[in-house]
Amino acid sequence: FWLKPSSSTPSGGTVRVPLGSLDAMQRTGFVALAAVASLVVSADAVGLLRSRSRQEPDTACGKGFDSLVKGSQDYYRTAAVELWTHPSHVSDNATFEAEFECWFASMCTTKCGGLPSQADSRKKELTDTCRNVQIDWLKVWNMFSQEEIKWFKKNYPSN
Repeated sequence: FWLKPSSSTPSGGTVRVPLGSLDAMQRTGFVALAAVASLVVSADAVGLLRSRSRQEPDTACGKGFDSLVKGSQDYYRTAAVELWTHPSHVSDNATFEAEFECWFASMCTTKCGGLPSQADSRKKELTDTCRNVQIDWLKVWNMFSQEEIKWFKKNYPSN
């Protein structure tokens, strides 16, 4: 590494001095200057990266599972244990916990797009169907109203 000093030779040219020939104090000053310069460049680079990466907040989970009232969280946790009873899927509620919590929070936050509750008319049949390991998902899907299917496909696209 070569350092170009500010003084010039009598002939008007410049002399290149190897960094190793500088005394300890000059080397320390040079290293400190280089360190400060790299910090300034790094700080500018971080600021540039942050300004480029600004995004709108992710609202896919509504206000988030943790912001739901305790009663809603408790309901979800009970349902997650009670409904995942199929021998091949008994741990799916734990495997996909974050995704299911997000999904549930989104439905609670958006109130399913204002759709009316179907709990009174189908809760028992839906619960029995979901718990029966001999029945596949299509039977559950067919319990959705046309409005629910439309809302579901709009909010949870498959592409």
